[in-house]
This record gives sequence, C-alpha cells and structure tokens, in this order.
Amino acid sequence: MPLDSISDNSLSRRAMKAELLDAETELSLAYAWRDQRDEAALHRLVTAYMRLAISMAAKYRRYGAPMNDLIQEAGLGLMKAADKFDPDRGVRFSTYAVWWIKASIQDYVMRNWSMVRTGSTSSQKSLFFNMRRVQARLEREAMGRGEELDGHQLRQMIATEVGVPLRDVEMMEGRLSGSDFSLNATQSADDEGREWIDTLEDDTAGAAELVGDDHDRQALRDWLITAMSDLNDRERMIVRERKLRDEPRTLESLGQELGLSKERVRQLEAGAFRKMRRTLETNGGGEVEALLH
Repeated sequence: MPLDSISDNSLSRRAMKAELLDAETELSLAYAWRDQRDEAALHRLVTAYMRLAISMAAKYRRYGAPMNDLIQEAGLGLMKAADKFDPDRGVRFSTYAVWWIKASIQDYVMRNWSMVRTGSTSSQKSLFFNMRRVQARLEREAMGRGEELDGHQLRQMIATEVGVPLRDVEMMEGRLSGSDFSLNATQSADDEGREWIDTLEDDTAGAAELVGDDHDRQALRDWLITAMSDLNDRERMIVRERKLRDEPRTLESLGQELGLSKERVRQLEAGAFRKMRRTLETNGGGEVEALLH
C-alpha cells in the first residue's frame, strides 16, 4: 500500500507492532536477500526497522516537509541500505542503515527547501543542517566570555567550525533566512492588493519605441520598393530570389531557370545591386543597403 494513503499515526502504529529481530535472525535474513534475492526476507528485514526510519524522519519535521513524504524518503533509504548491506562485515544492519536513511531524508529536504538549489556536496549538507546549531553554540560561548560577535566574525567562526569557505556560509545564511515567495502573491492581506510582480520594471519596448520602429520599418520598405522599381524584370527576379527569400536560391539554380551561366547570373546580380545602391543613396536609405550584403 502506498505510504501517501496511510496516516502518520497509522504508519507509526504498524511500525511499532513489527517484530524485533535478534542478531542471528537479522543475519540470516540479510544472507537470504543477498545470496538468494529472497523478497520475503527483504520485506521482513525492512519492516522490522521501519520504526527506526520513522523515528529519524520525525527529527526533520522542523524543515517544513510533510511527515508522510519524510517517511517515504526514510523508507527508500532503508531499502537502499538493505540492498547494499554486506552481512559478512560483522556490523548490525541498524547501524549500517542509519547512514542511508539519514542521507535519503537530507537529500529530500534540501531538494524541496527552495526552488533555488541549495547545494548537494557533503560540506554544503553539513552546513545546511548544522549552521543554526553551531551559530547558537558559538553565540552562547561568546556571551559566557562577555564578548559580542558581529555578523562577519560569527560567519567566519561558523566557516572554520564546519570546515567550509566563508562564501558558503554567507550564501547559506541567505537561503535559510526565509522561504521562497511567489511573485503573484499580494503585497497586503487584501486579496485585491497589488501583486509583487507588478513592482518589477517592464523592460519591453514602450509605446514611443514601438511607433518609432514601425515608422522606420515602413520607410525602409518604401526605399526598397523604390530601388527595386529601377530594375528590369530579370534583375528584380534575381534580387528577390537571392536576397528576399527565407532560403535564398543558388546562382546555379537561377542560371538553369533563366538559361544563363552561373557567372552571368552573378554579373546581373552585381549590376542590380549597383543600381539599387545609387537609388538608395539618392533617397537617404543607406540602412537598406545592409540587405544587399
């Protein structure tokens, strides 16, 4: 049965009723799963230690994640531990499983803490889950000595204590200072209030710019039409096919259609461009000349 269809209390009750395994039974189940892939043995081993997974998941509720989600992640960690456990190493399964359960829960918490990725290295994880505790201890110790630490001193001491660069502490302090906010949230409790996104500067073109752009485009179009009108039909066709199509045609294909050599088409094209440039220079349409290159 999926965990998300069971309540926290129901999961806890089921886990508390599970059998307690002695070392010999635990070892035999681990061998049965490793050597024979006995799924019944795996299920019994995981079920017996689900109470451990739930207990560890409960310690991370303060990070705001739903308890059922935390339990599911803890269960996944427990499954990974059972799959990778080597009974020949002489270690109890519960001791080995703790690391996998903790890693799975912490990965989930960090993935879901913020839309902005917080970090995934071991040092960043250590900082994320220990920064507040270390900060509180350092402040208590400083107070006991009659000292008062400023923000920079405190961050430097945290970096030294946890073993991470100062910039990581500064970054994590910002990430932990508050949760993400939607830009569509209103600025006040009033549902009719202005949304935060309305306060952002609009970097799109204004009305004056749009009108100016439209005017320039129309002027360029008029200049181009005038320049094209000075060409004969064959020259207009070459310019249109070579410069005004989304996919310009080759000199060779135009030559085949017109019954001319490739070199002759190139000469006609060059002559047409010279005529157009003269017309454009006369009309002040130098901007259109860029179309001819």
